[in-house]
Amino acid sequence: MGETKSWFQHYPPEIKTSLHYDEKPLHRFLLESAETFPKKKALHFMGKDLTYEELYNQATQMANYLQQLGMEKGDRIAIMLPNCPQSVVTYYGALMAGGIVVQTNPLYKERELEYQLKDSGATFIVCLDILLPRVTNVKNNTDIQHTIVASIKDYLPFPKNLIYPYIQKKQYNMVVKVEQSDNIHVWDYMMDVAQSAYEKVAVNPKEDLALLQYTGGTTGNPKGVMLTHHNLVSNVQMCQAWIYKTNPGEEIVLGVLPFFHVYGMTAVMNNAIMMGAKMILLPKFDATEVLKTIDKHKPTLFPGAPTIYVALLNHPKLEQYDLSSIKACISGSAPLPTEVQEQFEKVTGGKLVEGYGLTETSPVTHANFVWHERRNGSIGVPWPDTDAKIIDEETMEEAPIGEIGEIAVKGPQIMKGYWNNPEETAQVLKDGWLFTGDLGYQTEDGYFYVVDRKKDMIIAGGYNIYPREVEEVLYEHEAIQEAVVAGIPDPYRGETVKAYVVLKPGYAITEDDLNTYCRKHLAAFKVPRIYEFREELPKTAVGKILRRQLIDEEKENLQVN
Repeated sequence: MGETKSWFQHYPPEIKTSLHYDEKPLHRFLLESAETFPKKKALHFMGKDLTYEELYNQATQMANYLQQLGMEKGDRIAIMLPNCPQSVVTYYGALMAGGIVVQTNPLYKERELEYQLKDSGATFIVCLDILLPRVTNVKNNTDIQHTIVASIKDYLPFPKNLIYPYIQKKQYNMVVKVEQSDNIHVWDYMMDVAQSAYEKVAVNPKEDLALLQYTGGTTGNPKGVMLTHHNLVSNVQMCQAWIYKTNPGEEIVLGVLPFFHVYGMTAVMNNAIMMGAKMILLPKFDATEVLKTIDKHKPTLFPGAPTIYVALLNHPKLEQYDLSSIKACISGSAPLPTEVQEQFEKVTGGKLVEGYGLTETSPVTHANFVWHERRNGSIGVPWPDTDAKIIDEETMEEAPIGEIGEIAVKGPQIMKGYWNNPEETAQVLKDGWLFTGDLGYQTEDGYFYVVDRKKDMIIAGGYNIYPREVEEVLYEHEAIQEAVVAGIPDPYRGETVKAYVVLKPGYAITEDDLNTYCRKHLAAFKVPRIYEFREELPKTAVGKILRRQLIDEEKENLQVN
């Protein structure tokens, strides 16, 4: 990629168009920060702090324990945890031991969990105690050999750790007691017996995988995106270059984006570890708790999603909290409304800009400049060493400036491919270019705009939802003859999931019946919020249901009303 790209003219002098990428494994970031900032706080979790020295030592203990259990280079380990110290310790410890991390959403139901574990071939899993029954119910159908069980109380300070079982019983109507055995391992026990010395594993950063991050697709089956150490290291270094006004060892990053999502993993966890920042970990999003945390702990960086910023701005007691510590926020996962951007900047005094990326790109490829020229409604310009173009869908050649086509990207953060899925890989990776499935256009001076998604994926509240997966669950219901799921406009979530259903003759069910059924088989964020019963669904001449027509009808109704 040469220096002639039109977007380079907008780069401020502080950001280089091309970076030097260290050929090192991702976990080296933790070692370097522990050596540079050993006594600096790395994590804060519900009143408990861990220094970089302590975090590194615990990660090495995790590596040692995994190797004692038989982990070898390339073995997959599922991490089914919210944002908590154990998720960070396990992530880096597993990489040190030569493992490949499989980030697993704690909200997954048994059906979803079993599919991901089977497809990845994971032999280890780390989960919360309250999730153990779910893991136990599916693990005999998978390759899981060892389950490490963590608890929120493991890192709570006194006396919170003593009263946590009562809180757990009140919140979840259960108290989980776990005993150490040959294949069930209790976190506290592991940390008591594990050594900090582990066997170093040789890593080829450009070839060896660090992560299998599952995403969906047009087929409806989630696919494991293969991200190498180099993919992730390069994207973090790009992120650092973009936020050039930050200071190593001095920043505080608010960790409310889940680390099991690739955006939170890169923009919060890996980025913070690289720069020796302090991470404030929040296991779930609660607007009041986030406002209190900002007011008390003074984070300087706050990566998020539009729904997070909207919720904070609409909080009834917003004015009671001081948010002025925030210097920069990069918003991802969904389009950022201009009014949200402007209002949030007014409240905080910091900068909020929109970025763009995919799981397949580690994930960021574009962003608006934080402290330089930006374009409202645009996803900005490509990051350093990242190329992008618009492809005409008919000619498969680069489209003229201003014309809509498919966005294609190229750079060191592009995935190696889909796990055990060469056919899907070949469809999206062509001569080093990743075809994103998103439709957009480029302006004369190099700013990119997204106008629609070629895929049918729904983005609701920052979560990716794939209609086919929800439809398959609906079709398994005995009363349903036909079903189609679509994302319809929603002022808060961006989109929300709506199911259009045709019942079999002689059957009668209600929205409540379907809602109860779906909640048994799908994570909460995938469950349709709206059900519409129809006599028939619009179809093509060959019988394909016209999902787009239903979406267009919804948009027309919104305009009329």
